[in-house]
Amino acid sequence: MELHADLERIAAAAAGLAGPGQEVGGVIPTEPEPGRRVYLCGYSGPVTAWAALDEQGRLVGERSVVRAAVSIAALCELAEESAAGGKLEELRRELVALRLTEQPEGIEEAEAAALALEQTIQPPPRLASPGYLDAVGAAVRRLELALGDSMSSPFAEAMTQAVGVVSELAREVETRYKGGLT
Repeated sequence: MELHADLERIAAAAAGLAGPGQEVGGVIPTEPEPGRRVYLCGYSGPVTAWAALDEQGRLVGERSVVRAAVSIAALCELAEESAAGGKLEELRRELVALRLTEQPEGIEEAEAAALALEQTIQPPPRLASPGYLDAVGAAVRRLELALGDSMSSPFAEAMTQAVGVVSELAREVETRYKGGLT
């Protein structure tokens, strides 16, 4: 409940920075480093824009902090989308069907790993942080191993390929940022 209240407070502060015809389109809570909250605010309207606000609702002016917030937000989102190939619910149904029809060895472990992954992925709003990203990654790897994929990790490959997307998003945020960055 605390996060919901923080988001409402930050959205109100972000609205005060909106330009003519702009509206706050979303607020993404991040904690790029322990104890430091940064809220990424996206603006829609005739000119799209971005802002990063600290816990007091003040505009963040440090480029490295904004980049870190954008990076962890994007990586957490991509991790959630990439987990189990983005089809976790479908995978869980297939595992149940396999258990009921064929009962292959290790199916219970795979089902438990899929359930643990589903429970690890938090519904929005959730705080994007390195700890959350690590938890999702560990749960995905446990599932991959339970499914017999011990040599490679499709999830790790997807996250590695995401580096370019994350960098591009960071550049966009910096280019359309409401304020100066040092």
